[in-house]
Amino acid sequence: MTSATPTAAAAGTWQLGDLTVNRIGFGAMRLTQNGSAFSDDRTPHDRDRAITVLRRAVEFGVNHIDTAAFYFSPLRSANELINSALGPYPDDLVITTKVGPGRGPSGDWQEWARPEQLRGQVEENLRQLGRDHLDVVNLRVNGPAPIADAFGALADLRKEGLIRHLGLSNVGLEQIAEALPIAPVVCVQNRFGIGTGRADGEEVLRICGERGIAFVPFFAIVGEGRESGGHAATDEEVLSSVAAAHGASTAQIRLAWTLQRGSHVLAIPGTGDPGHLVENVAAGALRLTEDEMRRLAALGQDAG
Repeated sequence: MTSATPTAAAAGTWQLGDLTVNRIGFGAMRLTQNGSAFSDDRTPHDRDRAITVLRRAVEFGVNHIDTAAFYFSPLRSANELINSALGPYPDDLVITTKVGPGRGPSGDWQEWARPEQLRGQVEENLRQLGRDHLDVVNLRVNGPAPIADAFGALADLRKEGLIRHLGLSNVGLEQIAEALPIAPVVCVQNRFGIGTGRADGEEVLRICGERGIAFVPFFAIVGEGRESGGHAATDEEVLSSVAAAHGASTAQIRLAWTLQRGSHVLAIPGTGDPGHLVENVAAGALRLTEDEMRRLAALGQDAG
């Protein structure tokens, strides 16, 4: 299922605090390199093509872009690409960043930021994006450790006006409960998709819906590795069958499935390929049947 003029508005909208976004957004991680920000393949992508993808995304109605200062590879920085492609920014564009992980100038992973170091990471995002405040900042969490001190540090920056809204990434139920008394949480970014995700994924999805918090799956298209990686042949047959029924790709079916899990679910598929961008945005118009949703939900349940 592709369209010459896809529109991100087809999936509907959600409120990130007082900011309205289309539920199909864009993840900037793959603009800078092959693989993910946490992979060893850091081959730079073509700069001009990356800028073209960003501009076309906005033309297609995408007004929610997810990025981070630690999304960079040799010669490429996601934040710098966003600034160059889209600045001065459209009034309705919401840019979500995240802080927590630390990388050195050469890209090597260093210790995670201590609470007192988060201001520096926020200021780095501000500088790279050319903003005087950040729309949404997610605290990326490393494991089940308490987060009150780190989230409290970001809450202080919110009071100063450097941050408009706060979110969480890679968190469990206890960490969400720990953060809520400190400051409002507008979104939770966790690994979630067909046949993949955290053990508490369904419960986090439910709690977010009940509290009006956006649930934003990452790796919803590719699962645990690259697309189709780690899935049994029978699972792929089911995906391919559903995709064929809709004239769509399996990646589009994965996106549509996550979006239909709740009106509070947002999608942030990332790509450096203009053709894939068209498919990702067009997936927001797909509507799966209840039977298809159940069949897809069952995939991967016997794995591991």
